[in-house]
Amino acid sequence: MQLAKVIGRATSTVKHATLQGWKLLIVQPLGVQDKSDGEPVLAIDSLGGGRGDRVMISSDGKYVREIMASNNTPVRWVVIGIQD
Repeated sequence: MQLAKVIGRATSTVKHATLQGWKLLIVQPLGVQDKSDGEPVLAIDSLGGGRGDRVMISSDGKYVREIMASNNTPVRWVVIGIQD
């Protein structure tokens, strides 16, 4: 689990079948003192995160497969919470 900031959305006309219906966010992982920690990543979101929101993301493969109901998905990152 890692804290990240939403920096945008991604739109795709052609995507993997398991991504149908999922909102795609571009998030910047944050490290110590809210400084960038690596390159931005693409994360699926079902919680309604938007630009500027601070979110919690996870790369737990088992959780991703569980919420997507698919063992064959290219998804690595998922939004698991939005900071108040």
